[in-house]
Amino acid sequence: RRTIREALRTLDFGGSECLVRLNTIGSGHFTADLEATAGACPDGYVLPKVETAEQMTTACHALTAVEETQGRPPYTLKLLAIIETARGVMNLKEIAGASPRLEAFMFGAEDLAGDMGAERTRAGWEIFYARSAVVTAAAAYDLHAIDMIFTDLNDLEGLEEEGRFACRMGYTGKMAIHPRQIPVIHAAFAPSQEDVDRARRLIHAHETHRATGTGAFNFEGTMVDLPLVHAAEHVLARARLAGMLE
Repeated sequence: RRTIREALRTLDFGGSECLVRLNTIGSGHFTADLEATAGACPDGYVLPKVETAEQMTTACHALTAVEETQGRPPYTLKLLAIIETARGVMNLKEIAGASPRLEAFMFGAEDLAGDMGAERTRAGWEIFYARSAVVTAAAAYDLHAIDMIFTDLNDLEGLEEEGRFACRMGYTGKMAIHPRQIPVIHAAFAPSQEDVDRARRLIHAHETHRATGTGAFNFEGTMVDLPLVHAAEHVLARARLAGMLE
């Protein structure tokens, strides 16, 4: 705790948000972790092994007390919930709606596999249902979804492939366990310039047709309606996050 507190106060995190991972509620360490780090003013906290809405409510109330003590505006401290148990997956809907502080779900595949008694494989079919459920619940409640770790530090090509697949699933980011993974993850989640240019053309065509009262229309040989327009908007949103657009 002393090391983390010192790091929060002395390290330059640039434009990145700084979040502290706490021990689980019920571990006996949650309150002490929060008390030890709150004075260093992180942007929020990561809560592991979230299984119930009640755990989210407990954490939210604890952060409200911190804000009141520090004179912060309400709900400025963020919460990210790691979903990494079978019970957490089954309670996604209730967890997602439990606190206005919740910014994102993080998917913990390794702990989930252990909880299920499943053997982790490179293909990942043993955790695919849960991986899909997490990103679906995040989308339903307008949350970010952060994908699982990639444990092989030497396989950067595999990391990029897994990251691109997660991006296609709808995930908005991926956890890293080593600094060398970060640029690879950024590249995996950034759209290509070709995709950005096509999305811009599609949205421009949609606006032109909408002005004339046209719904679906032919765009470069493909029938386009509103869902594909929304997909193009997501491409541009990813481009902005990647610094490709203003």
